[in-house]
Amino acid sequence: MNPISSKPTVIALTLAMLALGGPAAAADDDLDLELDEGGKTKTGGILQFDLARTYADREHWSMARSRAELSAQGGGSGFKWKISGRADADAVFAIDSGFYPDAVRRDQQYQFDLRETYVDFSAGEVDIRLGRQHIVWGEMVGLFFADVVSARDLRSFYLPDFEQLRIPQWAARAEYYFGETHAELVWIPSPSYDRIGKPGAEFYPLPRGVSVRGEVKPDASLGNTNWGGRLSRLIGGWDVSGFYYRSLDVAQTFYAVGVNEFQPRHDRITQIGGTMAKDFGEFVLKGEAVHTRGRQFLSDDPTAPNGLVRQDTIDYVIGVDVPAFNDGRINVQYFARRAANHDPSIGAERTEGGASILLNTRITQAWETEALLVSMLNRTDFMFRPKVKWSAAKNLRVTFGVDVFGGKPTGVFGRYDDRDRVYTEARWSF
Repeated sequence: MNPISSKPTVIALTLAMLALGGPAAAADDDLDLELDEGGKTKTGGILQFDLARTYADREHWSMARSRAELSAQGGGSGFKWKISGRADADAVFAIDSGFYPDAVRRDQQYQFDLRETYVDFSAGEVDIRLGRQHIVWGEMVGLFFADVVSARDLRSFYLPDFEQLRIPQWAARAEYYFGETHAELVWIPSPSYDRIGKPGAEFYPLPRGVSVRGEVKPDASLGNTNWGGRLSRLIGGWDVSGFYYRSLDVAQTFYAVGVNEFQPRHDRITQIGGTMAKDFGEFVLKGEAVHTRGRQFLSDDPTAPNGLVRQDTIDYVIGVDVPAFNDGRINVQYFARRAANHDPSIGAERTEGGASILLNTRITQAWETEALLVSMLNRTDFMFRPKVKWSAAKNLRVTFGVDVFGGKPTGVFGRYDDRDRVYTEARWSF
């Protein structure tokens, strides 16, 4: 018998498909070699404090993090550079020192990250960016589908804003424009991977009680690099794109290496997909689809090697964004994953679908409200995230919110139904 039940299998299946946070933030995705203010160096950053208390199951403080992110950029005609870094310190491990294992404390108490750090220049009509950068191919609100290049920090699940969730990749990127067509090639010699934390953390993807060995990351070699390309074009008012991406999966595959013992590794996968979007005036229609080959999933078949079976999948999503309320909006999306060669031993149905609805409205010039509901339809587990945002000053934003999970424990969100929390975030930009 396989040492793990179908419960984490469904979680692993769906988490690889979804990122279910708030609206995706716009990324600095296009190469732009023009610099304002005559090429002067510009500096900026954010200071942020996040406080969260989990009130379900054993009540405890789950975050008391201070974050500072600094950046500088400059350059001249035909040349641009940027450097940025982030430092975190989470006091929750001192406030409630006995709740989390030492491995979790060592992994999350302090951290420094080099963020986007690159140079831009031109070679003839080709724009080139070299360095640590975000490469964002997706178009959807709060969901990762076509955004296949990005690695993510998942230690707080998919709750942070996407601009903070994404981990930059060390990459070489070339872009070329001809008419209304945009061509892009990327090569990632030293890939970044998802951060999932350590067993015992608040949102670790495997259930408590299993043993997990250290993660195996591929060594630095030419054969372990990622590469791909994308073409996009405006056709009859439709913004369409198609891409091919060959990579070591940013998500972990959990290999069974003993009784109730697993080891996260990274398999090589191939992804082919596309996006489309059109503004109809009264609403915006968007959609994405990605075919993934080579990914493996946990199985309860005792004969499956390493407790895994390969499942080629098609992930797709379609959404509508409608202006509404007082400078607000309504966003509705349907998304699903379909297994091309379905194996029921993975504990999931051939098609696993879900839906989301986002409501946003401004109450006054300084206050706005937002509510996001995401539900999986096969097991009716859900996540509900109401929040209130206060623009306290020109550069200061304060957010108050609640994260509620519910449903069957075999679902994505039911797995975390004892993680319900209230939180506040204060963010000052300069």
